[in-house]
Amino acid sequence: MTTANNAPTPRIYTAALAIIGNEILSGRTQDANLAHLAKTLNSWGVELREARVVPDIEGEIVDAVNALRARYDYVFTTGGIGPTHDDITADSIAKAFGVPLVEHSDALAILEAHYPPGELTVVRRRMARVPEGGELIENPISKAPGFKVGNVFVLAGIPAIMRAQLEGARQFIEGGRSVLSKTVSVEVGESRIADLLETAEKRHAGIDMGSYPFFRRGSFGTALVLRGRDPAVLEAAYADLCAALTAAGIEIHPGEFQD
Repeated sequence: MTTANNAPTPRIYTAALAIIGNEILSGRTQDANLAHLAKTLNSWGVELREARVVPDIEGEIVDAVNALRARYDYVFTTGGIGPTHDDITADSIAKAFGVPLVEHSDALAILEAHYPPGELTVVRRRMARVPEGGELIENPISKAPGFKVGNVFVLAGIPAIMRAQLEGARQFIEGGRSVLSKTVSVEVGESRIADLLETAEKRHAGIDMGSYPFFRRGSFGTALVLRGRDPAVLEAAYADLCAALTAAGIEIHPGEFQD
């Protein structure tokens, strides 16, 4: 694909996240991985486009993973790769790809080196199971590896381990241009600046403008966030929006509004 001046259109890489676990859906556990994944991927030039929370039900996991991997460049899953009977993510990923779930020799060697003699139980050996053809993702914290099959990256749900494994997955990720952002805050409600914001966005192709209300100092305000991949275009759009707000008699506060 090319632009009007025949310059190649920059490739946009996309990703999705499937958060797996009944404990998330029940409210017992709050997800702490989504924000970190989104920010990290953006720094690598990959845009997180979708996130789903999926129960510990094999069919639901299979359906979600197959739908997401067909639509996005990369899919990440978190949760369900521990040693207990309800950790069924590895089984589900194997079924999604139509391959056997096998004991990975390298994964087993990692666990054998980690546990003292006699402590690598049958239950713990479950963490060496990987869909056939999968590649391991290092886990420097608790050693049990994550894995990659095709464009699907299977990571732990524990935040510290997930973050370490995500860094290990970096070698497999190809990205494009990161999404940049700039923020201006105003002490008026969204309805006051809705038309102004829409008009400004229409003048700047490639820039997404969103409004996010807040409540401080006993009154409403709105943070206006501009996002785009071209720094020059982003700066021009930001300057134009600030000028339009000022012309409308609205006081602006560059960045997030501070009390």
